[in-house]
Amino acid sequence: MVAALARPGRELARQLLMIQSGAVIFVAAGMAVAINPDWGFSALIGGGIFVVANAVFALCAFMFSGARAAKRIAASFYTGEVLKILITVALFYVAYMYMQVELVPLKLTYLLVLGINICAPVLFINNKK
Repeated sequence: MVAALARPGRELARQLLMIQSGAVIFVAAGMAVAINPDWGFSALIGGGIFVVANAVFALCAFMFSGARAAKRIAASFYTGEVLKILITVALFYVAYMYMQVELVPLKLTYLLVLGINICAPVLFINNKK
C-alpha cells in the first residue's frame, strides 16, 4: 500500500524524463544536421546536463513514501535538490573546462529542457481529468 502512494509521482517523473530525453535528442540531431555536428554535440551535452541532474533528483525524491516516512521524504527531497544543483554545477564545469563546446546550443538546449520541466507537469495533470 505504501509503495502505491508514490507510484503516480514516480510515473510522472519517468514520463517527464522520457519527454526531456526525447527533446534533447531531437534538438541535438536537428542542430547537427541543420548547422553542424559541433552544435549538435553541444546541444546534446547541454540538455544531457539537465536530464542527468533531474534523474538524480527524481530518484531521491521518490525513494520513500507513506505517512510514517514523512521526515525521510522531506530529507530525500532536500538531498535530491542539493544533489541536482551540485551535479548541474559540476557538469557545467566539466563541459566548460574540458570539452570543446559551443555555448549557444549548450545553453539553449539546457533552457529548452528547463522549460519542459516547468510546463509539462501541467499538461500531465490536466490530461488525467
